[in-house]
Amino acid sequence: MRKILFTAIMLLVCAVSVSAQEKQAQIKFDKVTHNFGTFSEAQAVQECTFTFTNAGTAPLVINQAVASCGCTVPAYTKEPVAPGKTGQIKVTYNGKGKFPGHFKKSITVRTNGKPEMTRLYIEGTMEEAK
Repeated sequence: MRKILFTAIMLLVCAVSVSAQEKQAQIKFDKVTHNFGTFSEAQAVQECTFTFTNAGTAPLVINQAVASCGCTVPAYTKEPVAPGKTGQIKVTYNGKGKFPGHFKKSITVRTNGKPEMTRLYIEGTMEEAK
């Protein structure tokens, strides 16, 4: 009797763990690179928005979004994003005090879903103000 009860409990635990693994968030971005093109140093602050969708079956949470340098600041959706819904990561680049020329910066996004880490990129060319 004990063996049957133990086997039944183990099967139940396995079934619950398998069903828990099936529900998972999945982040899909509309794009992972944004090019600001060429802009003047007089308009050194540039902004763009990356939109993502939760293509999974569980709520998606962005744990953090970290830029590769202090001139780039990401702001992201803090509340969980339900399956099928969208969220945004707004990125502000401030080239004030930076040398004119081409730049490429990255933003590392960490989530509770698949993939756990995604890198977004911004780039552009800042020209000297005339």
